[in-house]
Amino acid sequence: MRQDILQRLLDLNHEFYQTFAQPFSETRQRLQPGVLQAIVDLAPGTSVLDLGCGNGMLAKTLYEAGHRGTYVGLDSSKALLGEALVDNPQSNATFLEIDLARDNWASSLPGSFDRIFAFAVLHHIPRAQLRIKIVKTIASLMAENGLFIFSVWNFLANPRFQNRILPWKKIDLQEDDLESGDYLLDWKRGGYGLRYVHSFEAQELQILARESAFEPVRRYKSDGKDGKSAEYHIWKLTSDPQL
Repeated sequence: MRQDILQRLLDLNHEFYQTFAQPFSETRQRLQPGVLQAIVDLAPGTSVLDLGCGNGMLAKTLYEAGHRGTYVGLDSSKALLGEALVDNPQSNATFLEIDLARDNWASSLPGSFDRIFAFAVLHHIPRAQLRIKIVKTIASLMAENGLFIFSVWNFLANPRFQNRILPWKKIDLQEDDLESGDYLLDWKRGGYGLRYVHSFEAQELQILARESAFEPVRRYKSDGKDGKSAEYHIWKLTSDPQL
């Protein structure tokens, strides 16, 4: 994928989450079942990095459940972070406007983290090499025995979301401008918007883990009416010293 195409897709999603922050936040007023499953055994003092924290619902839920460890939430949408700051007055939470697609995005973060979450984030990152670069940085932020827990959207399994897929010519791109698994989806709540989304094959995630020095611990499906609209992955740093 050419650099100019990559930047167009990044700009498309950035514009979406700025423009539709409020209606998007309205659809995220509770955590998905898969997220609740991921945090069910989180100790109160666990240090947490929440990538793509959005309106801060995870921070709020953790605090209400007794979490008092370090919490840092990152998002590139200033509008969504504004909602997070209003709804999360607790002193242990820090929210930062940071774009994961930028170089050195982790340079201002404090120390390492026991849990790094990236729920519904990676499928909005174009280009396989950029995803690898980001996850390598995540690996560098892991505390010893820490876990990286993330989810990817299984939208192709849902006919309703299949009907929202648009041809790339809608934004003056051609199929060969993109990578396999790249899609353009529309949004119709509070106006009309467009988003870039990537559909992951199992082999892609295996390569992503291997290239970034992670090894899978567990995966499970959850969310949606059928309980299969998202796939959750739990990874740990590899024990192989050669990686």
